[in-house]
Amino acid sequence: MSSSLSTVTSRRPVTVPAVRSHKVRAGSDPLVMVTAYDAPGARAADAAGVDLILVGDSVAMVVLGYDDTLSVTIDDMAHHTAAVARAKPAALIVGDLPWMSYHVSAADSVRNAATLIRAGAQCVKLEGGTKRIPMIEAIVDAEIPVMGHIGLTPQSMHAMGGFRVQGRESEAALQLVADAKALQHAGCFAIVIEGVPDEVSAMITAALDVPTIGIGAGPRCDGQVLVMHDLLGIEDRLAPKFVRRYADLRSASVEAIAAYAADVRTGAFPSADESYHLTADQAEAMALYGSTS
Repeated sequence: MSSSLSTVTSRRPVTVPAVRSHKVRAGSDPLVMVTAYDAPGARAADAAGVDLILVGDSVAMVVLGYDDTLSVTIDDMAHHTAAVARAKPAALIVGDLPWMSYHVSAADSVRNAATLIRAGAQCVKLEGGTKRIPMIEAIVDAEIPVMGHIGLTPQSMHAMGGFRVQGRESEAALQLVADAKALQHAGCFAIVIEGVPDEVSAMITAALDVPTIGIGAGPRCDGQVLVMHDLLGIEDRLAPKFVRRYADLRSASVEAIAAYAADVRTGAFPSADESYHLTADQAEAMALYGSTS
């Protein structure tokens, strides 16, 4: 019998141990994760019944207007994490550690992870393979749960030569499997796989006891994640192959705002019903005052 961590009608808080044991091959339903960066987004995601909410460094591109994810700071991420946490979702809140917040030393990594936990995250996510093991071990040793992220790691876009699919060659694919095993051994409770061929993601998923969550990694992971602004069609400048748009909210928003602007310019908004009014006695008194002043 399949099992889901949460449903729309029964919203028990999702925990790290529950996610860690969530494998499709053991009968669990695939995990559902979406990004959110503020309280309204978190409330919408939670009402939809998602299992995990990622406060992603993608906020840089889809909310803050940057061209990549490298410009956001730990303070930016804490600000948005706190906004999501104020919505008090039952979904597990995953705080994304931004570029250079876990690259210099283990001490810095723990300190920055703690910043996101204090802001309201229940775990943190960081990118990279075996070279990140010392940082992961230090954060886990501080009793902060860590989600790994391998494959196409956007914070390494310059080293990778852009946003390129990873693991196409056999040697690179085997390295991804080795990286995933190392992250699991270091204590990661789940691993995001991004921009990797389906066959390679399936190998990684089969090799691990912790769940994998794919984005552009095919259907054979233990879960999927998408950026909320992509799946809702709010962000339409980029159209990655792996994104399925479930709505076109940008067009709907433009249409609604244009209708509002037209009503303001023609005097159709606000109407009498959308305005506040004096009582008849007050209006009469004001009229008398006006006539004598």
